[in-house]
Amino acid sequence: MKHLNIVVGGKVQGVSFRISTKAVADQLSVKGFVKNTPDGSVYIEAEGDDFSLESFLEWCHEGPLQASVQKVEVVEGEVKNYRNFEILKK
Repeated sequence: MKHLNIVVGGKVQGVSFRISTKAVADQLSVKGFVKNTPDGSVYIEAEGDDFSLESFLEWCHEGPLQASVQKVEVVEGEVKNYRNFEILKK
């Protein structure tokens, strides 16, 4: 089990990024949360096994159709044992 803090930058707000992120996380059994940030990026905390997180990160580099991902920053963090994946409102 690994924990990743992910910041996705680009045109990632107002394009269903959070909803799509939750759908992909649920498919891959990734736990954590996603939220918009004031600077226009999206912040994600994700936990899962290596394969699930690798697949999840690949998706983060693409995002939903309407998104235009410019950068993805990833930092490994401390496992928090999330029980599900949630969309946070701020």
